[in-house]
Amino acid sequence: MTTYTITLPVLLGYIVWVLKGQKKDRGANSKGTMLLLRVQLIEYHDKYVKLGYIPAYAYDNFVEMYKAYRALGGNGMITKMYEDVCKLPIRKKGCMNDEKD
Repeated sequence: MTTYTITLPVLLGYIVWVLKGQKKDRGANSKGTMLLLRVQLIEYHDKYVKLGYIPAYAYDNFVEMYKAYRALGGNGMITKMYEDVCKLPIRKKGCMNDEKD
């Protein structure tokens, strides 16, 4: 019984320490993913706003990336960019001969 009263708190302390480390790692991974999504969302926004339209496949990608970005806690200027992209006409790929996507 004495062995359990000594070993159990040490073991529980170790488990708590490991779990805290994992939480910290997950937080860093989430932050990194959010920043990568932000960069891609900005690139899509700039490219397609300049073109004046967005292909359907790119619009779908943009919306999915935006949803993931928001789920990770992102907001701010990307919401305005999302609204800008949502206002663009959506074109199916191949509808314009001069499309360079």
